[in-house]
Amino acid sequence: MRESASSRARSVLGVLVTVLAVGTSVLSSLYVFAAETYVPHSEQLDVTWRPALGVLAALTAGVLLCWRHSRPVVVTGVAVIPPVVFVADALAALISLAALTAHRRDRVGWLGVAAVFVATTVGVAHDAHRHADVSVIKIIFGADGVPFVVVVLVAALLTAIPAALGTHRGTKRELARHTQAERALQAEMARKDERSRIAREMHDVLGHRLSLLSLHAGALEVMAPQESDRAAEVARTVRTTARQSLEDLRQVIGVLKDGRGFGSQAPDRPRRYGPPGLTDLPTLIGNTREAGLPVNVTVLVDNAGEAPETLATTAYRVVQESLTNVLKHAPSTTVDVTVRGGPGVGLTVEIGNPLPESAPAEAPIGSGSGLAGLAERVAQLEGTISYGSTEQGRFAVKAWLPWAQGGDAGGVRAG
Repeated sequence: MRESASSRARSVLGVLVTVLAVGTSVLSSLYVFAAETYVPHSEQLDVTWRPALGVLAALTAGVLLCWRHSRPVVVTGVAVIPPVVFVADALAALISLAALTAHRRDRVGWLGVAAVFVATTVGVAHDAHRHADVSVIKIIFGADGVPFVVVVLVAALLTAIPAALGTHRGTKRELARHTQAERALQAEMARKDERSRIAREMHDVLGHRLSLLSLHAGALEVMAPQESDRAAEVARTVRTTARQSLEDLRQVIGVLKDGRGFGSQAPDRPRRYGPPGLTDLPTLIGNTREAGLPVNVTVLVDNAGEAPETLATTAYRVVQESLTNVLKHAPSTTVDVTVRGGPGVGLTVEIGNPLPESAPAEAPIGSGSGLAGLAERVAQLEGTISYGSTEQGRFAVKAWLPWAQGGDAGGVRAG
């Protein structure tokens, strides 16, 4: 509503300015016609063909000022003809020059400035040769005569004023257009980053749980005929993991639907989960061990509970994605997980496991995309990450995340 009112106000102001420009140009043309045909000490006018054609051409140029913004080159070209060819004023040319320089600051614009300067010089020179009673320049500088240098300087000043105003207006319009385009580009980049963030969250959150779900389902299929108690326990784990996966999926969909941050809830709904962090690593390791994957863990972190949220979440995701990859590619191996560091020294996360003797029969879906997502996460925090096979026949993931100094010493030790 406010933008609509502002747009209407600008439209009304534009109409008023156009009416003023046309009216002033018409009155100036009539005055020049009267001054050119003025006969001293007489009530008669000496009308000849040249001033008569000049006033008609000048009035036409004044009316054409209504289209000076849509057709600035044409209007300026027509407006310079009356003062150069006939005896007429150059006010219409000066007004149209402001519109021309606002739209064109190329060769055409400079040619327009030169043409209007010539037309203005001719108009001022005609005024300097009129009778002192009707000559504007003689009234200002004296009736004894006006040097040609003064005529040129006056014409240059009259030309420079609208040219400068038009250039200033055009520059402001271009800056506004560039600013709007930059904002649109930033908005598009923000949307792209948000889509990438949501894709990473979906992969990291659901990938690990669904890998556990698949592993438990396979175990249930094998042991169901022999161990009913163990099969029941695995079935409960499958059910719990599936429920957690659905809850995580609802959170991710909430990001898409409501635009709220991941892990947050609407104000009228109770919060169930927050972004995972260092304190959630025991639960992650426990779920992985329940899936049948042996995990050796060493956690030596100072002030683990005070770690910045983005740092803690990224470290959690590095461990989670690494364990997910082991479940996919080498479920029969033993994983070593080490997390150490603290404020001022940064956080180091290392995960390693022996390479499997043979490749899996079927390549897991989405192989490689999770590690690429981890690299993006770590890069956003200005950290480093490396992953790949080592000479010792192991696959290792090592990440370092910066952690600024802050908080009290003394930390939480876990092993």
